[in-house]
Amino acid sequence: MKKLMLLAATSAAVLTMAAPAFAQNVLTISSEQTTTFVRNFNPFGQTSARFTTLHFIYEPLVVFNRLNGNEPHFRLAESFELADDLMSITFTLREGLKWSDGEALTADDIIFTYDYIAKFPALDFISVTQQLNSVEKVDDRTVRFNLKEANSLIANTIVDMPIVPEHIWASIEDPVTFANETPVASGPMTEITRFTPNVYEQCRNPHYWDNDNLAVDCLRMPQLADNPQVLAALAEGSLDWATSFIPDIDNTFVAKDPEHHKYWFTPSSLVSLQMSQVSPDENARKAYTDVNFRRALSMIIDRQTIVDIAGYGYPLVNGDPSGLGELYASFGNPEVKAQFGQYGEFNYDAGVALLDEAGYVDADNDGFRDNPDGSKLEIDFMVPNGWTDWIDAVQISMETMQQAGLNVKMSTPEAAVWTAALISGEYSMTLNALASAADPYFPYIRSYNPDDFGKSRFTAPHWSSEEVSKLLSEYKQSKDPATRKTAMDKIQLIIAEALPIVPLYNSPSFYEYNTKRFTGWADAENPKYSPVVSNANPARVLQLLDLDPVAQ
Repeated sequence: MKKLMLLAATSAAVLTMAAPAFAQNVLTISSEQTTTFVRNFNPFGQTSARFTTLHFIYEPLVVFNRLNGNEPHFRLAESFELADDLMSITFTLREGLKWSDGEALTADDIIFTYDYIAKFPALDFISVTQQLNSVEKVDDRTVRFNLKEANSLIANTIVDMPIVPEHIWASIEDPVTFANETPVASGPMTEITRFTPNVYEQCRNPHYWDNDNLAVDCLRMPQLADNPQVLAALAEGSLDWATSFIPDIDNTFVAKDPEHHKYWFTPSSLVSLQMSQVSPDENARKAYTDVNFRRALSMIIDRQTIVDIAGYGYPLVNGDPSGLGELYASFGNPEVKAQFGQYGEFNYDAGVALLDEAGYVDADNDGFRDNPDGSKLEIDFMVPNGWTDWIDAVQISMETMQQAGLNVKMSTPEAAVWTAALISGEYSMTLNALASAADPYFPYIRSYNPDDFGKSRFTAPHWSSEEVSKLLSEYKQSKDPATRKTAMDKIQLIIAEALPIVPLYNSPSFYEYNTKRFTGWADAENPKYSPVVSNANPARVLQLLDLDPVAQ
């Protein structure tokens, strides 16, 4: 209790001293946990950019609402049209768009952005350029994307690439390392009015096209290092909007101010145990590339205990070897459970027996299992520092792994170090999360697309299959439900048999908010979109625009 009070006092002090002098309506949020803020607003950055860069500084062309059948909410674009043959898609910008410095935002900026990421492939963190034959200007407000192959879902991919101003970025010699400390951008909150390692403020874009609907003047981001610090700030009432795992939330947060302290959790990200198949540890790599090892490990993990203890019962167990689980039940292939379901169920004895059968025995009598060739197997289970629910999940997983004779230890680097390791594949074992989508095509392509290796942490295992890639192409190229179902059924069976990741549970979308200073929040009674303030959720810009200050 004393620790919580101290954290609350510390958080309150940071939040109080951070108050901007002239802003009338200031929204205080926590969208990332870090020990210090580094001034970086590069929208292409996957490891060092601040989490308020995408969506709030660089607005998407369109936001697709996964909670409402992928309904498009048009932002910079006023429309798009997919060709009948699915070989091109045309976006039309709103009239009169401007960058935050007052320069016109036109089709030329879109053309420049796509030429730019083709010139600097490291910027293309969604591998969209490899799907395009060309990008052509139709007129000052209209751009046509010509595709290499038919793709009924290409709009969802294109809108994930931020558009940058040609008159700023054309002169940047090294855009990969460019910190973009004073961004010129398109979103509602572009002006960095204060920046310190402990807090920064991001205020309204004077030329934002939708300013009439924006009632928030500034965002304030206090530096909070971990879940307990976020909880302290929430309980104290200083945060308006946060995304964090909060243990026993009804007692630790809601009970402090039942009238104003609210939350809404919906099943979302798949959390899975992942092993790098390109790990620099040669001995670990031998085990991780063996499907029998992965299957045995999956059976040794007690998912329900992880959900009940580490997750306080919030998550939903996902033992589906295909990874889809209940979230995508309408797409599920029942043959997955019939053929491979046993590998997603907790069966400690069967898991141990499979390790024995596959040759993972203690060859040198040191008390730990070795690889079938006798080489030592030492596992570094990595999880970001401060992510307390994941740390607890790893510790629970390690208990049965160690009981089974595996030599496994935990390491807790900073989140940025962890992210970089997952992108490169230079790690041993970890937990990873993948955001949900309206269609299972997206989690599959984001996880197993070899074009994304070295660009995205979502491909951390560095596993791919030519057959899966081929079937995913067939799926996106067809409008016919029967054709798409056949392809998706086959994909699930391939994934379930190979088990490249070990699904554990679907984490809820953690969304906490305070109605004392602002109204207009999405909730279970009004589930208009996902309101989570995470940088993985483009719909957060919709929530920002719906907020209204409470009259004081």
